[in-house]
Amino acid sequence: MAKEKPKSKKDKLSDKLFFKQKNCWEGIDKKTEKEIEDFAAQYKLFLDMGKTERECTEIICELLNKNGFTNIETLKEKKPAPGMKIYQNIRGKSVIAAVIGKKPAVEGCNILGAHIDSPRLDLKQKPLYEDSDLALFDTHYYGGIKKYQWTAIPLSMHGVFINENGKKTVIKIGEEPGDPVFTVTDLLPHLAREQMEKKASAAVEGEDLDILAGSRPYNDKDEKEKVKLHLLDLLNKKYGITEKDFTSAEIEFVPAFKASDVGFDRSLIGAYGHDDRCCAWPALQALLTIAREKSLPEKSIVCYFSDKEETGSAGNTGARALNFENFFALLCSGSFADMRHCFTRCSMLSADVNAAFDPTYANVFDKKNAPYIGKGIVLEKYTGSGGKYGASDANAEYCAKVQAIMNQNKVQWQSGELGKVDKGGGGTIALYAANLGMDVLDCGVPVLSMHSPFEIISKIDLYITYKGYTAFLRDA
Repeated sequence: MAKEKPKSKKDKLSDKLFFKQKNCWEGIDKKTEKEIEDFAAQYKLFLDMGKTERECTEIICELLNKNGFTNIETLKEKKPAPGMKIYQNIRGKSVIAAVIGKKPAVEGCNILGAHIDSPRLDLKQKPLYEDSDLALFDTHYYGGIKKYQWTAIPLSMHGVFINENGKKTVIKIGEEPGDPVFTVTDLLPHLAREQMEKKASAAVEGEDLDILAGSRPYNDKDEKEKVKLHLLDLLNKKYGITEKDFTSAEIEFVPAFKASDVGFDRSLIGAYGHDDRCCAWPALQALLTIAREKSLPEKSIVCYFSDKEETGSAGNTGARALNFENFFALLCSGSFADMRHCFTRCSMLSADVNAAFDPTYANVFDKKNAPYIGKGIVLEKYTGSGGKYGASDANAEYCAKVQAIMNQNKVQWQSGELGKVDKGGGGTIALYAANLGMDVLDCGVPVLSMHSPFEIISKIDLYITYKGYTAFLRDA
């Protein structure tokens, strides 16, 4: 066998000086491959069971309870002590959880902050109407979507009705075998000449995202809206609700299909809601991994699963509400002065996704600075748009610190940026944490087809993100 030629001096120098990133699948052993597949399988179950922020909150709280965490509402002693595992369920739509470390909270905490809401179609307050012997639901879309992507696909109905006495009725239709599904109709191409001449943003108007709900009339010849009446009769008999109950309900329509492996090699996962549940799940698992360890972390570790990120984090379950600060006031034994000092000493990863480079749409990406599928966790110094507007823009010292943690724990990372300058942009919860004085860096999974009903991630990026989050909580 011929001897391998020695590397040239030029090659050795480039190996030393260039920032090179390999495909993370290269060199993976069978044991690690099984861990990746097992982690992906559990994540897919989480996606299928948690398609709304309420359902995600329920799953997260259930897993926290099983792992020895206590709801702060039931705590007799409100003063945190080392080793305590606590959480707060915020109106059933967001969660904050912590493991109290050896050092007092005023010395700083290590924090992961993800969001558990995703783009969808919400029902209006008076949604049900009848037209041309069809019953339809009127909707208002939630978050940034391409509206045309939500037509002609199966949708499922999730949410809650609350009656005047406070009784909650949970709805989930379209997820189980044999369930009916729903859809937004589309115009046939034979009649769509004018529609297809419009800009993509205007081809389907927001007011046209009405959901087909039924067509069978109620058997009453004197009733004008027979189909609408038939549907309300069905809902009343099964759930005890009337049309008035829709005015206070929270009903969301999401894609009805399940999370699936993508590709011959099954290396990818296609699903609704990767943004941002593919970061929330690894963050939760990182928290639980450390919570199960016998030794306590030096600093307290915190995971925040927020709502409303896709609409600007406003509202009393979003990251701009006081819930986050109130929880840290508890960690600091009620001292708001200590809480303020704590924030300035905290290290946080805004656990959110980034747009993976897509060769089909290469013209909108800066190929040198875009993250890639299969190349590991993405560290994103800034988000925002139009001159970094709306970005926290992490400082160099903190970026270097996080990179060092990843390097020391052999977690492959890549830098990322959301497209070419002035091509668009986006934001995360990072700036709200930064406004409190924290060091914060966006860090998560690269995603293809982001904000579509069927987003794509790599299994290995998901697993590496879990490893990276675990390393950060321990070592930051």
